[in-house]
Amino acid sequence: MIQDIAPHKYYVDYQPSTPKDTDLVLIYGHHTILCSFKDPQIRYPSIAEIASVFPAIKEKAKFLFRIDTTDYYELRNPQISEFSCWKYENTRILRCAVPGWLGFAGITGYQIHTWYTDHTYCGRCGTKMHAPGNERAMQCPSCGALSYPVICPSVIVAITDGDRLLLTKYAPSHSSHRQYALVAGYTEVGETLEQTVHREVMEEVGLKIKNLRYYKSQPWSFSGSLLAGFYCDVDGDPSITLDREELSVAEWFHRDSLPETPNLISLTGEMIECFRQGKEPASAHISSTL
Repeated sequence: MIQDIAPHKYYVDYQPSTPKDTDLVLIYGHHTILCSFKDPQIRYPSIAEIASVFPAIKEKAKFLFRIDTTDYYELRNPQISEFSCWKYENTRILRCAVPGWLGFAGITGYQIHTWYTDHTYCGRCGTKMHAPGNERAMQCPSCGALSYPVICPSVIVAITDGDRLLLTKYAPSHSSHRQYALVAGYTEVGETLEQTVHREVMEEVGLKIKNLRYYKSQPWSFSGSLLAGFYCDVDGDPSITLDREELSVAEWFHRDSLPETPNLISLTGEMIECFRQGKEPASAHISSTL
């Protein structure tokens, strides 16, 4: 999956220091990133390369994270214009960028960048926020409100009926993603992950389920989510009642006739592939009751 970058190591610790010339800068626009992209190869500019057009980069760069021995920074303001080989590309390219660990860096940085951008002003009193400098946070100088990055818990649900797996496609009005997917949804306030699984399955395809078993989780920076993957069995009638506001298609596929998954960067893709190969967890490790 996209976060599996070994042998490279991602350090989430907030430990800013003076940028080195060889450290990398992730500069974002609206759903865009400044990079050199020769499909599928990607490269990001270094501090030294940005300094050639913006000498104040070391003073203005904001620390993001570290991968191996390289620190990654962003420049929130001003926006750098395209220059030399550096062009703004849609962040969608990060799904298939090579090497994959640089794709992970780009999209993870974009999640942090978006959070900072969305918290420019205090949600309590409207005063402009500032970063305290000792942690990844934004603080209001007027009322003292302290905000930390928000991560949205979500579920991915592989619903099985013997050797069949339920695949869905989003409605065009709900998502631009056109490939087959699994039932998914965000956890609501006051709800457990298990309750989310039952609710989302009933809302989207009208099925009762049983035998929930947790598979694994994935940080999914494209939507600012932490995904939790579950397998479950249909309980009773497998007839589908489709929520056409969210989905355009919901179909049962035998494991021998599943559509090909284009890549395995996502939890959804890996779970479909596990079912294809008969490697899905067979027994429940958690309670399936509400």
